Amino acid sequence: MGSRSYKDLVVWQKSIALCKLVYLTCEAFPKSELYGLASQMKRAAVSVASNIAEGQARQHLGEFRQFLAVANGSLAELDTQRIIAEELGLIDHKRSLELDEVITEIRKMLYALSAKALAAH
Repeated sequence: MGSRSYKDLVVWQKSIALCKLVYLTCEAFPKSELYGLASQMKRAAVSVASNIAEGQARQHLGEFRQFLAVANGSLAELDTQRIIAEELGLIDHKRSLELDEVITEIRKMLYALSAKALAAH
């Protein structure tokens, strides 16, 4: 895909930033959520970056697209969990909106990268 490393992919870099934002957000959750919603949100965020990295490292466009699809699925999980966290009052609307904007940006980038991989295939 023109990148020597997954670390060169802007979408991977943004997914790392999203992961950090999710971890910072979950620090404010009550202790009762440590192994509940906070844990699920962290796992979903980590999964996004991890699947982008693994897919790019495979050096096969078909597999790369599959891993991008998995990353997109993890984004959908995280988005759902974000909505639940806001509905439960665990995060305020401003932080929820910030997360939503980053999730949407990464989702668009994943779709574009997947389309590019399909066209190159």
